Amino acid sequence: MSAGLGDAGLMPDLMLVAFTRTVRHAGVAVTADRTQAFLRATSLADAGDRRGVFWAGRGTLCSSPEDLERYDAAFRAWFSAESSPRLRGEPATRTVQRASLVDEEPAGDQGEYQAVHVRASATEVLRHRDIAQLSGAERRSLAVLFAGLWVDPPRRRSPRRGPSHRGEIDPRRTLREQLRRAGEPGPLSHRRRRTRARRIVLLVDVSGSMEPYADSLLRLGHRMSHAVPGRVEVFTIGTRLTRVTTALRLRDPDEALKVAGQTVPDWSGGTRLGESIRAFTARWGQRGIARGSVVVIASDGWERGDPRLLGEQVARLRRLAHAVVWMNPHRGKAGYQPVQGGIAAVLPHVDHFVAGHSLASFAEALKVVAHA
Repeated sequence: MSAGLGDAGLMPDLMLVAFTRTVRHAGVAVTADRTQAFLRATSLADAGDRRGVFWAGRGTLCSSPEDLERYDAAFRAWFSAESSPRLRGEPATRTVQRASLVDEEPAGDQGEYQAVHVRASATEVLRHRDIAQLSGAERRSLAVLFAGLWVDPPRRRSPRRGPSHRGEIDPRRTLREQLRRAGEPGPLSHRRRRTRARRIVLLVDVSGSMEPYADSLLRLGHRMSHAVPGRVEVFTIGTRLTRVTTALRLRDPDEALKVAGQTVPDWSGGTRLGESIRAFTARWGQRGIARGSVVVIASDGWERGDPRLLGEQVARLRRLAHAVVWMNPHRGKAGYQPVQGGIAAVLPHVDHFVAGHSLASFAEALKVVAHA
């Protein structure tokens, strides 16, 4: 990196490589070659110069006009840039909202590096903040970071077999190869069972007690739906069950949430979790999408109905699903004890009980789902 950074040059390299991962998760096809080109470009532009890093990334990481908007959003989220430099031909009125993280810009190469480091650190702090305590501006900044969540779907073995370098001998492919060689012995062909992504079902509690988290949980559902197309189903539960999978298939997350909000009739209403889950298992359970799926229930467990009904329905759902994960926003808070009637009734029937109050806890929950 630049000589002005001295012995601290390794740290910018690590930060810039981490930034390329965020850009890739935002939907830009960032390859290893492009990452190396980006590092070389920033070494010429000076890694402490935010404007130089911006243009170096645009020139090396983006390959289509569609990539530019995703790259700009990832750049603002990672570096919290004051404003993205304007392209030639773009209107001068185009502005970018700023998330101010430092009071003033330090001078010099080391000062610029420290400013970038502070901004990246502030983004990391935002990832761990309780969503219910965020301001409107912080929520808008956090919404951009959802594109960086890594979604790795759980896998299951398929009855179909495919070519492999090892495993059982594939007699048909081996025979065809020998016939192609006019009967001369050739290498043995092998095969093994393929794997397929398991379906993920997300049930989001949109009752009044979950209102501070419902928007972010639906953003999580949107991110999952686009990361694993066709293998994610999203429902809202409160006083009734509503399927919002179709709405969340829209590309723009804000538009998707707007349409989903218009679809849900019981937003910020009462809580009938037991009845809602019973409706889900009755319609989508026995021969539907719940069988063999990983079901994630995002709720604080406050049940105005009979907790025993909730426990019975979760137990029934557990017999149908591959695994049931309960994500509670209060799970990650100090001093929390799962003693509420609803939570106490369902805990014996869930496979994993995880936190769900911050973006970082969402990332940890996705890891649990991936290995469920």
